[in-house]
Amino acid sequence: MSQFFNHAIGRLRLISILEALSYIYLLYCSIYLKRMLGDAEAIRIPGMIHGLLFCVYCVTLFQATEAGKWSLKKAFLYFLASLVPIVPFFLEPKLKREQLASNQAN
Repeated sequence: MSQFFNHAIGRLRLISILEALSYIYLLYCSIYLKRMLGDAEAIRIPGMIHGLLFCVYCVTLFQATEAGKWSLKKAFLYFLASLVPIVPFFLEPKLKREQLASNQAN
């Protein structure tokens, strides 16, 4: 578990998965609970949690960009990936490889 907290890219890996899960749950709440069941308050709490996680994701993305010496284009692509709920799950192995490469370089 410490692999996630000792490096900026590790923190990005963890937050990206949490943010993606919260996004999927928010979509479930907004579609099923709010639209189909008519519960207008269904997305209030999940929406706030997702918003907070997205802000944390943006901060950790900036930190990982600095730590990994990524180009602006690469950082922007990781940002765009966070906008589609399932993409972070596919990027996680790539981020893991980048974290291992960065650890070996140091």
